[in-house]
Amino acid sequence: MKVKKGMYATYGGQYVAETLMAPLLELEKAYETLKEDPEFLAEFECCLKNYAGRPTPVYYAKRFSELCNLKIFLKREDLCHSGAHKINNVIGQALIAKKLDKKIVICETGAGQHGVATSMACAMMGLKCQVYMGTRDIERQKPNVIRMQLLGADVIPVESGSRTLKDAVNEALRQWTAQAENAYYLMGSALGPHPYPAMVRDFQRVIGIEAKSQISELEGRLPDAIVACAGGGSNAMGIFTPFLNDKVELIAVEAGGISSDDAQKQGMKAPHAIRLTNCDVGVFHGMKTRVLQDRYGQILETTSISAGLDYSGVGPELAYLVDIGRVLPRSAQDGEVLASFEILCKTEGIIPALESSHALAYAMRACDAGDLEPGAVVMINLSGRGDKDVNTVIEQRRLGN
Repeated sequence: MKVKKGMYATYGGQYVAETLMAPLLELEKAYETLKEDPEFLAEFECCLKNYAGRPTPVYYAKRFSELCNLKIFLKREDLCHSGAHKINNVIGQALIAKKLDKKIVICETGAGQHGVATSMACAMMGLKCQVYMGTRDIERQKPNVIRMQLLGADVIPVESGSRTLKDAVNEALRQWTAQAENAYYLMGSALGPHPYPAMVRDFQRVIGIEAKSQISELEGRLPDAIVACAGGGSNAMGIFTPFLNDKVELIAVEAGGISSDDAQKQGMKAPHAIRLTNCDVGVFHGMKTRVLQDRYGQILETTSISAGLDYSGVGPELAYLVDIGRVLPRSAQDGEVLASFEILCKTEGIIPALESSHALAYAMRACDAGDLEPGAVVMINLSGRGDKDVNTVIEQRRLGN
């Protein structure tokens, strides 16, 4: 698919304040040059291998497969250094920051995995790191907050709005505007103004490139389907992209949150974070995309047990791929996410992130829903490990959820 100035049909673009156009154009020019530079690519690949620990394995989850009536292979991004796929993109962007001679790296984080990965890369490359994080996410992701601080990052609490990822992005963008000359904004997902969606996708596509080779070696063919959770879209686009021209079903699983009745009781405006279906188009965080909003265009606060999927918008390319029917959008509610989290722990000895558990939850009902045939070969992108979520799971048990 050809992209015209960062557009995916009607999605994408650069909807930012005039003060940010200069650094965006500087970044765009640098990336267009560096992505074809053999020396830069060699340095990036060296860091992926020797620092991030790539390639990550593909694991046949035999006991979990039996429960799903599918043949499930897990792409083990949880085994990356930092515990998630985020490190792939972070290394690439941190190298660009160095090439641009920026001294400060600014980022946002929800689940904390992007913040941890950015903190690690900045420590390794000698860059100052500022991480903006909503106070609600700080409360439910304390282990990752401690990790970021140990790595030398300044974790800056955001008190505005819903105190989650949306508000952390808002504040990070404001701070970038104020420090643009010396600072680099390191976007964590395949969203925001061009060139971020394309750049993040390109740095994450190593997941799908590896997965394609690995599943072909294990099964002698490509999978019937690939499943990934979808917040902004970095892990989904990372594994989907190399398969876009193949006869493989691509399934993006969003945060279904809680029931409408429970949301109403708790005074919540949006009981979920489902953006890929029945959601209006709007401008949000520098891009035109599908956004949860009210009839006046005000952004709605979302609800999800997973901090990393608790976001009101979605990456423009992922929205486009759903529109043209190449990606099938699905969702999973908090209750079934918790159940699949515990089931993978007990059947495979793997503690998954709650974000990744959305993909697992979908797989557990895909046959009953008629989406997949029994025995189908399915790859799930296990985008992160769940150490960070243990306190959340314990709290949900205490509440009887």
